[in-house]
Amino acid sequence: MKPYSRIIGTGSYLPPRRLTNSELVADLATRGVESSDQWIVERTGIRARHFAAPDVCSSDLGLQAARSALEAAQCQPKDLDLIIVATSTPDMVFPSTACILQNKLGANGCPAFDVQAVCSGFIYALTIADAMIRTGAASRALVVGAEVFSRILDFKDRATCVLFGDGAGAVVLQASETPGILASDLHADGKYSGILCVPGQVSGGQVLGDPLLKMDGKAVFKLAVAVLDEAARTTLAKAGKATSDIDWLIPHQANIRIMQSTARKLALPMDKVVVTVDQHGNTSAASIPLALDSAVRAGKVQPGELLLLEGVGGGFTWGAVLLNL
Repeated sequence: MKPYSRIIGTGSYLPPRRLTNSELVADLATRGVESSDQWIVERTGIRARHFAAPDVCSSDLGLQAARSALEAAQCQPKDLDLIIVATSTPDMVFPSTACILQNKLGANGCPAFDVQAVCSGFIYALTIADAMIRTGAASRALVVGAEVFSRILDFKDRATCVLFGDGAGAVVLQASETPGILASDLHADGKYSGILCVPGQVSGGQVLGDPLLKMDGKAVFKLAVAVLDEAARTTLAKAGKATSDIDWLIPHQANIRIMQSTARKLALPMDKVVVTVDQHGNTSAASIPLALDSAVRAGKVQPGELLLLEGVGGGFTWGAVLLNL
């Protein structure tokens, strides 16, 4: 049995509609909400985001990212024996978005399920896939992060509606005799569930509660910076590595200030941090694989380099993965 797992292909997809800050601000003005490009950039680093068309679901975005990752890995859908989709905006209550994606992809038969850890979802999903490969339960896995967060935004709340976008990212993970994923670290603390949530549910054919995203920005910022630093150091320690060994930090693309603070705590220069938040906004579970694929295809991230991936999201959930590409 091959004892390790490693990424052999990456892919991503953004819906065609790109909305700049200026365009979003103009739209918000029609709703009586004031904002500006300068206000958004200064507080978040975001300059644009992509929104999916009304008839496009998370599985549709995930399908395009999956096809791209499979092509990069030189694999066919029939070669997969595991599919995990990280999403907080599923196509339906059930079946899982992973099952819907599996059918669209033509990979029917292998296990397929969703992971719901919000913006940490891809880190959770990657860790699960790695564990299943290491135990022999799978040999080749597709791990996808896909979101249509534009569906759950309150466009009268300027503090949150400017932050998020839609998109998908994917990786193909394969059993290997050489180490790929070196270590991971996952956490959750439900006592913080109220600081970032969508407090609604479906009951009796109606939505009970509020189906739109709510966030206490200051509380999220403070907690995120602390737990990301802790998770990074724990993961490095598990692998016997130091921060100086990291070639690239690929964090969840939530807010440039969180990313800068995390890098500063780890004594990493920003030129070692992959940043896509300016063009994609916060795409939740899709943000890390989107950023990874963007960096790989741009030639920034090279095979053999040491990457630290980390995310934090509603739950409150957080975690990190250290890997050799």
